[in-house]
Amino acid sequence: MKVVIVGGVAGGATAAARIRRLDESAEILVFERSGYVSYANCGLPYYIGGVITDPEELTLQTPESFFKRFRVNMKVHHEVTAIHPEQKTVTVKNLETGSVFEESYDKLLLSPGARPSRPDLPGTGLDRLFTLRTVEDTFRIHEYVNRNKPRSVVLSGGGFIGLELAENFRELGLEVTIVQRPRQLMNPFDPEMAAFIHAKMRRKGVRLMLGHSVEGFQEKDGAIQVLLKGEEPISADMAVLAIGVTPDTPLAREAGLELGLRGSILVNDRMETSIPDIYAVGDAVQVKHLVTGEDTLISLAGPANKQGRIAADNICGGDSRFHGSMGSSVIKLFDMTAASTGINERAAEKAGIDCDKVYLSPSSHAGYYPGGRAMTMKVLFEKQTFRLLGAQIVGYDGVDKRIDVLATAIQAGMSALKLKELDLAYAPPYSSAKDPVNMAGFMIENISRGLLKQFFWDETEEIPRDGSALLLDTRTKEEYEGGHLDGFVNIPVDELREHLHELERGKPVYVICQSGLRSYIACRILMQHGFDCRNFSGGYRLYQTVMLDQAAAEQALPCGKEL
Repeated sequence: MKVVIVGGVAGGATAAARIRRLDESAEILVFERSGYVSYANCGLPYYIGGVITDPEELTLQTPESFFKRFRVNMKVHHEVTAIHPEQKTVTVKNLETGSVFEESYDKLLLSPGARPSRPDLPGTGLDRLFTLRTVEDTFRIHEYVNRNKPRSVVLSGGGFIGLELAENFRELGLEVTIVQRPRQLMNPFDPEMAAFIHAKMRRKGVRLMLGHSVEGFQEKDGAIQVLLKGEEPISADMAVLAIGVTPDTPLAREAGLELGLRGSILVNDRMETSIPDIYAVGDAVQVKHLVTGEDTLISLAGPANKQGRIAADNICGGDSRFHGSMGSSVIKLFDMTAASTGINERAAEKAGIDCDKVYLSPSSHAGYYPGGRAMTMKVLFEKQTFRLLGAQIVGYDGVDKRIDVLATAIQAGMSALKLKELDLAYAPPYSSAKDPVNMAGFMIENISRGLLKQFFWDETEEIPRDGSALLLDTRTKEEYEGGHLDGFVNIPVDELREHLHELERGKPVYVICQSGLRSYIACRILMQHGFDCRNFSGGYRLYQTVMLDQAAAEQALPCGKEL
């Protein structure tokens, strides 16, 4: 059996190694148009920032090392320019010599990945404008920074690459501005959770210009100008386009393969395309979302590796299946960590799913052990069924652990009510006896039993302030005086029982504290004394973060307030 693989990195290189492990006699050829067949794509920004200092650390395998271990012929600087399914051949161009030749195959695997989106705007070919996708792109930016010593950079786009570059450029001392059309960074997060990300970036000196449209680029006075719709241009020493990626599928289109979203390659759960004996994996393929069941694109290394393995199994006569992905991800933002899994509220609404949510702000580990820091968690579940839908966490230590537990629970089809039963590891430096994931389960169980009613940050303007409702702030007097919602009266939770006789019965009660815990305790007291009570989910800490973010966004401020 002769297998030709188009493209290396996560999907192609994984498939090549797996095929060899399953079939020692197979002839395996990999054609990669760049100079690198297997590299740490996610580590590229950290080489630019000097965190990774040795360029060889970016290269996981070389053609020589891959051949030595797996007897796979890796041909770098070779581009497949056409596929001929009828003849079962591909046309290949040697990019170093210019020679063109035909190569036959029994099985063909496409792993072309995705290319940086480059909108049709003026100036996208300027020397001071970069994209980051390959090792060569990384070296180009690294060399430019070292040679020209730029003092400022504008990043167009606020996703993973944009934020990782922002951190690394700031660590190098550059002035950094992020510009993008959406009014928030990191699309997997809901706006109120993204507010914590915004606050961190501003505190680190990153200027955020959200809700601004880039209309082009031009060079002027030895700098690059980023042209904005209806506004003055931003001038900088360099700029990076990081607005996302597009499936790199012209080859598949010309070969007649069926395509899906944004030109992605349609595959079944065996990673087979519409043409027999042609498989496809990675960022170029359309997949099913595990939560919604809808078609989607998920450009992450984890799914690409899994797909490469599955395609290899099936190429070798097996029957492996890819059931979909839910985009679990994590990102380092200076000293902070943000992670998400499943779907957010916007996606749930778009999919027609009636969802509910809980917010909580637990410590990363036991409160009595030094060094614990608060994380903010949002867990989404379906009303009525309590099916887990997704989660978002922003914090410091332990964020990745909790998001992985929740991702596992979602993929296993667990009810949100079962989170309280998970038997998770505990020691004071790592967690609490009641892990934050367990705490989310306790809260959701309280909702299911009618022990907890909630209201949310985006409903505060709708709260009646005409005397028809009781508005209570159960924090300490000092916390209350440091800032509170209009109309809320301060009665600390520990003094609430002594003031019950002062509260007018028959009115709905809205209760807030700093994180939602003390106000929940207050609600339990009130409800058992006959009051109809609603707890502010997320507390004043969440509300203040969102309000500060909205105020800062109006001014595109370079700094934020530490919470």
